[in-house]
Amino acid sequence: MLSTSLSEQLRVGVLGAGHLGKIHLRCLGELPEQYHLVGFFDPNPELSAQVAAESGLHRFESIADLIEAVDVVDIVTPTLSHYDCAVQALERGRHIFIEKPVTHTLEEARDLLRRIENTPLKVQVGHVERFNPAYVEARKSILKPRFIEIHRLAEFNPRGTDVPVVLDLMIHDIDIVLDAVQSELVDVRANGVAVVSSSPDIATARLEFANGAVANLTASRISLKNMRKARFFQQDAYITVDFLKKETEFVRMKDAPAEPDPFAMVLELGDGQKRQIEFERPSLVQTNAIRDELRTLSEAINNDTAPIVSLKDGYRALEVAQNILSEVERNTAIRA
Repeated sequence: MLSTSLSEQLRVGVLGAGHLGKIHLRCLGELPEQYHLVGFFDPNPELSAQVAAESGLHRFESIADLIEAVDVVDIVTPTLSHYDCAVQALERGRHIFIEKPVTHTLEEARDLLRRIENTPLKVQVGHVERFNPAYVEARKSILKPRFIEIHRLAEFNPRGTDVPVVLDLMIHDIDIVLDAVQSELVDVRANGVAVVSSSPDIATARLEFANGAVANLTASRISLKNMRKARFFQQDAYITVDFLKKETEFVRMKDAPAEPDPFAMVLELGDGQKRQIEFERPSLVQTNAIRDELRTLSEAINNDTAPIVSLKDGYRALEVAQNILSEVERNTAIRA
């Protein structure tokens, strides 16, 4: 593995120069203290030539050439190629950033976990909503959620319809739920319908956990408007997160004072107890979540700490997504 000191930039290269790859190239270029962006590789010669001309970045001739020149490999290729790219990088002792879903199959993800076991290599998975400023703020107050409801609705876009909506959109929220609940998943119920493509375009899932928490997830890529909103209910608190608007709001319950403010919202309970409702909408510093996730990977490498979204996290999200897809297929077969 290439060695770096705390004062050195990490040399990074990007595999994939499509829509998301271009965003990664731009974000890495905005992190000069953390990274030296060496260049990129994309198998499409026309696209590669265009990106090289527009960005001035070096265009590598092969995956192997790029891996040889860097400390960190940023994998932003189609999911089917994630595993092969990651294996090549790990065999050369390189750290990895890999977009979601982590791999095409659970077997591939398990093999990657095995490969980094007992090594200093860091692998971070691109579940970008963990870095959304609204969720970062809300997560400080999400303690023991009992019920979670998330809707992720998107207007139709042909890009991404080669995979089920569960792997395209819902997997973001699966990762959020697993991070928030921190308990063993014990039951999955799900349904889905293919409307404009050959795989489910709209799906709903109900997840039940060992600690009693329940999460309802809905994902659609055939909606008339975009929505990415989560609601967390826990003892004495209701927390909303708007991932799209990057806003969060807290509704909290507390014992009402003997003489509450005349404008306060006070509930009188049946036992004579009075509870006061408080609303808070904190002002958030708007940040670039993709840039933040790439920055935190460099911190994990330099400080030898665990990435915020680890390879194991990516595996767990994929495992739940696959369970949801299996349940969708089972219910679809019953209706056929």
